[in-house]
Amino acid sequence: MERFVDVAPGVRLWVEERGAPDAPALLLVMGALASGLGWPEELVESLAERHRVIRYDHRDTGRSTWSFDEQPYPLTALAEDGVAVLDALGVERAHLVGLSLGGMLVQLTVADRPERVLSATLIGTGALSSVPYERPDGTRIPAEELPGAAPALLEMWSRPVEDHGQEAELERRVEHWRALGGDRIPFDASYAREQERRIIAHTGHHHAGTAHARADASGMDRTEALAQTEVPTLVVSAPAEPVFPPPHAQHIAQAVRDARLVEIPGMGHALPREVHAPLVAAILEHTGRTDETGPGGRTTPGGADAASRTPRHT
Repeated sequence: MERFVDVAPGVRLWVEERGAPDAPALLLVMGALASGLGWPEELVESLAERHRVIRYDHRDTGRSTWSFDEQPYPLTALAEDGVAVLDALGVERAHLVGLSLGGMLVQLTVADRPERVLSATLIGTGALSSVPYERPDGTRIPAEELPGAAPALLEMWSRPVEDHGQEAELERRVEHWRALGGDRIPFDASYAREQERRIIAHTGHHHAGTAHARADASGMDRTEALAQTEVPTLVVSAPAEPVFPPPHAQHIAQAVRDARLVEIPGMGHALPREVHAPLVAAILEHTGRTDETGPGGRTTPGGADAASRTPRHT
C-alpha cells in the first residue's frame, strides 16, 4: 500500500507498507540521496513475511517533496521525518533498519526518541560517537582517525554531476554501484541497471539530487546517549565496505551499549542479491529477540540474553 504523509509544512513523503498490518512494524531508512526503492524488492518481501515493513522516500528523493533549495534543512531533520512517518501510520514503536546515512538517522532516533524504537540495525555506517576505537590488542585509535572512504569513491564524488540525459545518468549510477559494492562479490551491472531504471520511473525524472550533501551535518554527535541506550542494537559488519571500511562497524559496536556485531561475508556498501538471505536472517534473528523478550530486549542482568549481546571483534 502506498500513500503520502505530511511531515513538515510544505513537505510530503512517499511511503509504502508491506506485510500484515498487525505484525511488528519495521522501518527501513535509506542512505543519502537515495529513494526508498533502494531497498530491493526481494529483501523487502522477505522481511515482510514477519513484519509490517515500511519504506519511504527521504525529502529530495523519489516521489517525496524536492524543496531543499527553497527550504534548507539540517540532516537531523531527516531523522525527525522517520518518526513523523511512524506517527502518520499510527505506529507507536518500530524496529529500525538503516543503511549508510540511514544508519546515522537511526542512531539519532535511538538517542533522541528511544521510546519509539523496538530495536535498531545499523548497516554500512559510522558511529555518532567520539569514543576511541579499541583494537583487540588494547591499543586505542581516536574516532577521527578511523579510515575514510576508498580513494576511487572520493575521486568519483569530487566530479561535478552533469546532466547528459537519462541513459548517461543511468550509466553513472551503475558505475557508482560498482564502486560501492566492493571487490568480494562479482558485480551484476544488469541488476544494478534495472534497479535504477525502476527508481527513475518511480521518481518521474532522472535528475541527480544533491540536497543531502549540502545539508548542515552539525549537531549529530550522540556519544553519551548511545553509550547508555537500552535499545537492542545490531551492527552489520561488511568486510568489503568501501565507505565506512573496517573497523567502523567494530567501533559502533563498542560505542553503542551492548551492541551485537554480525558479519555478512563479501558485503560492501550495497545490497546485491548475494547478501539478501544472510542479511535478512540476521535482521529477523535480531528483531525476533526483541519481539520475544519485550521492548527492552533484555532479560535479567547477566542472564543469557545479556551475555549473548556482548560485543565481539571480527
